[in-house]
Amino acid sequence: MQKKKAVVIIGPTAVGKTATSIKLAQKFNGEIISGDSMQIYRHLDIGTAKVKPEEMAGIRHYLLDIRDVEQNYTVYEFQQAAQKLIVQILQQQHLPFIVGGTGFYIKALVDNLNLGGPHTGQQSASIRQHYSQLLELLGKDKLWQILRQRDPQAAAQISPQNSRRVIRALEVLDVTGEPFSQQQQSQAEIEYLIIGLTTERQLLYQRINQRVDLMLQAGLQAEAAWLYERRNQVPQASQGIGYKEFFPYFAGNITSQEAVTLIKRNSRRFAKRQLTYFRHQLTVHWFDIVRHPQQLQQISALIKKFQE
Repeated sequence: MQKKKAVVIIGPTAVGKTATSIKLAQKFNGEIISGDSMQIYRHLDIGTAKVKPEEMAGIRHYLLDIRDVEQNYTVYEFQQAAQKLIVQILQQQHLPFIVGGTGFYIKALVDNLNLGGPHTGQQSASIRQHYSQLLELLGKDKLWQILRQRDPQAAAQISPQNSRRVIRALEVLDVTGEPFSQQQQSQAEIEYLIIGLTTERQLLYQRINQRVDLMLQAGLQAEAAWLYERRNQVPQASQGIGYKEFFPYFAGNITSQEAVTLIKRNSRRFAKRQLTYFRHQLTVHWFDIVRHPQQLQQISALIKKFQE
C-alpha cells in the first residue's frame, strides 16, 4: 500500500510562509491546513497574520476560525484534526500542505506523538490545575526543578520561564505514565516532507518590524482592545504576541509607543525561538526565498520528487 504523503512548511514569523504555501498549493493541486495555535480563533485576524479570503487564490484552507476566544485548544485536538484532514485531502486526490509556525503542533503531528487521548480530558484539566496552583505557590524555577527531577531530557529542552510547556510536560507524564521526552510512536502512517523557510537574521527582524507597522495600520490596536475587554475569560487567546503587549497600555501603565516597541521585540524573540526549535526538533530542508526567490523552483523539484 502506498504511503500517505503530506508537505509541511515551517519557518519563523514574517518569513513568507503564507504566500509561498499558496503558490505551491496552486502548482501541486494542494489544500492548506493551518499549523498555527492562534489562527484557530475567530476575530483574531490582524495580530495572527491570518490569510485573508481574497489572498487564498481559491485554495481551500482548514483549521482557521474554529474556536471562540473563550475556548482553549489542545495539541491533541490539533493533531487529531490534522491527521483526519490529511487523509480526507488525499482521498480527494489533492496534496495536503501543513503550514505554520507553532513548533509543538508540527512536531506532535510529524512525529505522531502519543498525547494521551480524548478520554483523559477531565483528568488532564485537574492535573493542569494542580500544577498551575503549584506554579503560583512555588514559582517558575521550582516547578521546572520538579520536571527536571522527573524528566531531565524534557527539562533540558524547555526554558524554566516557559511555564505553559513545563506544565504540559508534567501533565503528559502524569496522564500517560511516559516521559514527555519519549512521547513518540515508532511508526506514523503519514510521511512528511518538511520545508523550512528562513533568511538572514537582520533582514528577518526588519521584515518583522515592517509587518508590525502594517498590522497597526490595519487596526491591530482595536483588535487587541476587543480581546482586552474579554481578558478574564480568554486565558489562552490573550497570550498572543501583538495582543498581550497592549494590555498594560489599556490599563494605563505604559504608552502606546512602548506597547508597539514590546510587540516588535517579542516578535523578534519569538522568531529566534521558532528557528531554534525547528532546527533541534525536526528534520528540515531549509531555503531562503527572501534573498533567493529562485529557490522556489528547488522547493518545487523537491516536492515533485517526494511525490514519486
